[in-house]
Amino acid sequence: MAGRQGGHHIACTGLSAFPLTPMRDDAVDERAFAAQVARVAASGVDSIGALGSTGVYPYLSRAERARVARVTVEHADGVPVIVGVGSLRTSHVLEHVDDAVEAGAAAVLLPAMSYHPLTDDDVIGLVETVAAHSPAPVIVYDNPGTTHITFTQELYARVARVPGVVSIKIPGVPTEPAAAREHVATIRGAVSEDVTIGVSGDPFATAGLAAGCDAWYSVIAGTVPEVAVRLARPALAGNAAEADAENARLAPLWQLFTEMGGSIRVIAAIAELLGIAEQPCLPLPIRGLDGEQRRRVAAVLETLDHAAEPDRDE
Repeated sequence: MAGRQGGHHIACTGLSAFPLTPMRDDAVDERAFAAQVARVAASGVDSIGALGSTGVYPYLSRAERARVARVTVEHADGVPVIVGVGSLRTSHVLEHVDDAVEAGAAAVLLPAMSYHPLTDDDVIGLVETVAAHSPAPVIVYDNPGTTHITFTQELYARVARVPGVVSIKIPGVPTEPAAAREHVATIRGAVSEDVTIGVSGDPFATAGLAAGCDAWYSVIAGTVPEVAVRLARPALAGNAAEADAENARLAPLWQLFTEMGGSIRVIAAIAELLGIAEQPCLPLPIRGLDGEQRRRVAAVLETLDHAAEPDRDE
């Protein structure tokens, strides 16, 4: 990783799977989570991202987050693990970095969280402090939907110049191919060549990879990884026709993400329907989908070729 752990492309290119952190009785369901990490690791993904947005990190205590990081590394079977370290206070971020590194993280994922709006200088100060503190490389997460911070091209450039930053996780790109290529090229022009660009927002994965992104930081790969692998492999190999066909097959799933306020509730419902997690598996006050919504998710799930229901007793 980035000269510190032997080549950052190991964890910052290809398909990175971000699993849900399932809850049970207001505590992390470690058994369910460990089984899911093992399942994802066996699917052929390139890295696993713990404690991302789907990993509901803001709702967990430091001790819970440290334990999730350890469980992820323990069950990843050698697949590189990225651990989210976001928090409102810089001192708390540094504590999460320490816990992630102790657990064996290959890289840390840093969103610039805020309650009061942050300036660009605030963001840069955070990134510089974390990168200087962390022995693990840093992936900076641009996620305006949850952090309410919008990165400009200038901010991308400033972030990418910070020693220790190895990748930037960007939000969804335009779906029109020419516009997507222009968008990614603009970001690429703002950052150094040794900083990778990874697309998030699963409905935009095909467009982002075709436009030149190095990685897909994927939500669906953390729950039904086989589905994501079938899309990622041709997309990463430049087989546009196969990737577009697979993406079209997944359009009903992407539509659910849009209609149901994002991916988190849909992913939780999928995990529950597959027996990966107990219902309900989200931390309150987040409530899962209602009966009719779950039936719609189940109908879409039936159209996907996914692995058999996992054995929770293993």
